[in-house]
Amino acid sequence: MAKKQISRSGAEKLQKELEELITVRRPEMAQKLKEARSQGDLSENAEYDEAKNEQAIMEAQIAEIQATLNNSEIVDDDAISVDEVGLGSIIKLKNYSNGKIETLQIVSSNEANFAEHKISDESPIGAGAMKKKVGDSFMIEAPAGELQFEILEISK
Repeated sequence: MAKKQISRSGAEKLQKELEELITVRRPEMAQKLKEARSQGDLSENAEYDEAKNEQAIMEAQIAEIQATLNNSEIVDDDAISVDEVGLGSIIKLKNYSNGKIETLQIVSSNEANFAEHKISDESPIGAGAMKKKVGDSFMIEAPAGELQFEILEISK
């Protein structure tokens, strides 16, 4: 299986989240379970059931973050090309359907945040822009129909 690319800052953010879950949230959850268990009959104990569900959700988060980190290749800022769009690239795009020019950064899916102009490399625009050079155009399928974009600029 090919490793998924992730930026160094994205990997560090995931590592911090993982450490928080393991060192802080797990012990809190164990204490919560202990307190709920001490309240008597477990078959009719709603607090215990809720705590067990929360624990299962937290353990799933831990497993997902560990799997992401284990199956990721970290892309350093030095490796970001200004010749072709890749993970970490900041691109200036022209949207031909409305004439707007937007500046977006291509990031991994767990770092995407449209409010910060960070789009996933797996999103339609991100995937369409990958490996393109300045002056290249690409089209994507959107619910509103086909959209055409042109790469105006690539930076780090």
